[in-house]
Amino acid sequence: MSELFNRVKKGVRAMKDSFGPCTYRASGIQVVCPHCRNEEFEAGEAQLNTATATFLNLDWLNKSATVLICTHCGYIQWFGKTVEKVQRS
Repeated sequence: MSELFNRVKKGVRAMKDSFGPCTYRASGIQVVCPHCRNEEFEAGEAQLNTATATFLNLDWLNKSATVLICTHCGYIQWFGKTVEKVQRS
């Protein structure tokens, strides 16, 4: 029973960590905040709107970007390509 409890606890911790701030790599390079040198970010997505698609009410056709928000100072970095979340050990 104790082993089961430990595994459940470990799974809950891993799930919690996957939703919180993390470190990331872009093109194999560690992402660091250029303002405060912090290495932990909250991730999100933002749509790259174009005037034509918006005018035609076709915003859903626009590409999106990954945004990383520094957990220390709030600086936002935009990435047009996929960023890789670095797994914590």
